[in-house]
Amino acid sequence: FLIPPRALSFASSSSSSPSSLLPPPAPPPPLWSIRLCPPLHRRTPSFGEGRGRRRRRRMTPNVCAMQLLKGTNKKYFTNCKQWYHRKICGKPTVISYDCCPGYEKIAGEKGCPAALPLVNIYNTLGVVGASTTQMYSERAQLKEEVEGPGSFTFFAPSNEAWAALPTEILDALVSNVNIELLNTLHYHMVTGRLTSEELRHGSSFVSMYQDFHVHIHHYNNGIVTVNCARLIKPDQHATNGIVHVVDRVITAISNNMNTLIDVDDDLETLRMAIAAAGLTNILENEGQYTIFAPTNEAFEKIPEETLNRILGDPVALRDLLNYHILKHMQCAESIVSGTPMETLQGTVLEVGCDGDQMTLNGRAIITKKDHLGTNGVIHYINELLIPDSAKVLLELADGSSVATATKLFVEAGLSSHLTGSEALTMLTPLDDAFNDTTMTPDMKKLMTDHILKGQLTSKSLYHNQELETLGGIKLRVFVYRNNLCIENACIAAHDKTGRYASMFTVDKVLAPPMGTVMDVLKSEGRFSVLVGAVQTAGMTELLNQQGALTLFAPTNEAFNALPRADLNRLMRDPQQLSTLLRLHLREGILVSGGVGSHTRVQPLQGEKLELGVVRPSYAPTSPRPQVPTSPRPHAPTSPNPHGPTPPRPQQDDDPVELSRTSDEPVEPRTTSDKPIEPSRTSEEQVELSRTSEQELELNTPSEEQGGTQQNL
Repeated sequence: FLIPPRALSFASSSSSSPSSLLPPPAPPPPLWSIRLCPPLHRRTPSFGEGRGRRRRRRMTPNVCAMQLLKGTNKKYFTNCKQWYHRKICGKPTVISYDCCPGYEKIAGEKGCPAALPLVNIYNTLGVVGASTTQMYSERAQLKEEVEGPGSFTFFAPSNEAWAALPTEILDALVSNVNIELLNTLHYHMVTGRLTSEELRHGSSFVSMYQDFHVHIHHYNNGIVTVNCARLIKPDQHATNGIVHVVDRVITAISNNMNTLIDVDDDLETLRMAIAAAGLTNILENEGQYTIFAPTNEAFEKIPEETLNRILGDPVALRDLLNYHILKHMQCAESIVSGTPMETLQGTVLEVGCDGDQMTLNGRAIITKKDHLGTNGVIHYINELLIPDSAKVLLELADGSSVATATKLFVEAGLSSHLTGSEALTMLTPLDDAFNDTTMTPDMKKLMTDHILKGQLTSKSLYHNQELETLGGIKLRVFVYRNNLCIENACIAAHDKTGRYASMFTVDKVLAPPMGTVMDVLKSEGRFSVLVGAVQTAGMTELLNQQGALTLFAPTNEAFNALPRADLNRLMRDPQQLSTLLRLHLREGILVSGGVGSHTRVQPLQGEKLELGVVRPSYAPTSPRPQVPTSPRPHAPTSPNPHGPTPPRPQQDDDPVELSRTSDEPVEPRTTSDKPIEPSRTSEEQVELSRTSEQELELNTPSEEQGGTQQNL
């Protein structure tokens, strides 16, 4: 580890101090000879890691761990995070052990016990795998300079780096060693001794070539670059300086990014777009940016109508270009895994790698890397990245899991709204939410009611808010602890906010409100017994009034599951019937999407009901649900008390099971900034149970008598 100078101070030699009677401590080794091995994370290792740790201990002293990319000679000094991932750019790595800088092996002994004597920079180049740089230093008559007095930092290209240079460039350097080659080598040198710890992120140092700067970036993953060349053997100390071996030959940087784009014919369309958006000043000013520059080919892949619309809209064009610019400089060699990075547009791109290829949002679309300017780096891409903020509604829906809804919107004649500049919000059901996709007048009206007036965000919605559709009806917003719903449809994905409109992906086809709860019950034959019971109990007016109620509605099957004598006696007693029905009613509207695990609600009569979610094993075949304008019915069913009944297809008015439960406090509702969880699928049912020491007077078997719980 690198030891600060203050830690090397010695005890005072004053005669008044007891320590003065002790012999003076041995002088410390020179600061530059301390091992610079990266630390290994101290935690309980897994089996493989423990084995590697034990192997490292057996090989000590002075052994540094490195990650070797399988099938290559590419090595990385490990840090704690990389050590346990064991992958670089998605490719597996193995841990290799090399001598730490300044040490070497001795035959027959473990580790690297021998400390190398320090030599000058010229001789150090031959020791650290930069013999080609050493040879060119002699040809360019730089040998005397790096052998003589002085203190230098030499960013020395490896032998492989010189071999990777294009032949025409290397020939040009070698044919003019006294000027071109010497200038190139001087650009790799800085006056003074700079260790890797002193190479701060974003710093720059004056080189020995015409005062041109070299630019340093020290990334969080431990990688250090100079002009985007990675330091592969840092901190190789010499008597007159220090050598850092780098993986490529670096070139002098003299132009800003705007100039680089101006002189490249392959970026002609981008150049015109930048000028039209007024972003020229940003690319000329000081800074450290990363531009993913779309080539002319990338622009040509976009439909002409879409491209002309964006190029003619300054706001959309600025968003599009800013989406291609990162706020910081990111060299290709600094990427070892996918990482989200913020753009000037405000959203993020995932910048990653796959083997030797650099990726954007998981796609290998980068064709040229690390084109350096004085204020950043340019990577060329062959596909245009269009952010949501530059799209219209139809483009927002493209390529997602809402293709069925998009097709129905178009068939309903709503294309002008989906491609226009109106401020709208589109509620788009998932593909599996549709049972029938036949375009009828009713379906056309239904799809019109899935488009709201005004551009909204889910964060702006609040409980009981009313939203108006293009069809002129009002939809209500329901905010629950685990979901955000508009009528029966709950938001199933993050918003997509376009240029003029927004898109909410929802889990169900919208069921606009229709009448009161009595209207809903009377419209379906399966509730005929319940309708008679409501009339007998004198509760018709309650269920016809405007308000907010939720009814867990027993079907005819549920009533018929009761013993005939009990059912007849119940139907003749209005008071007992009213008590029973009020157990099925609660104030406030609760849609199935608002039910989570152990959701508790207070009915109009009795103690709390506890609701849960169960998943049936059969596929749903239910029709589209109906939602009243005020109360909300749910249809519980009952199994036969004399034996189990087979499951039936789920209705959207989800089956619930009632029993009593103790009156436990309900956790207070809180809000949080975490993303809304996707709501349950239509295959899930709501289970409602209620338990208590008391029983309903229905002559059902009690628990003390060993009977089963009565289900309604």
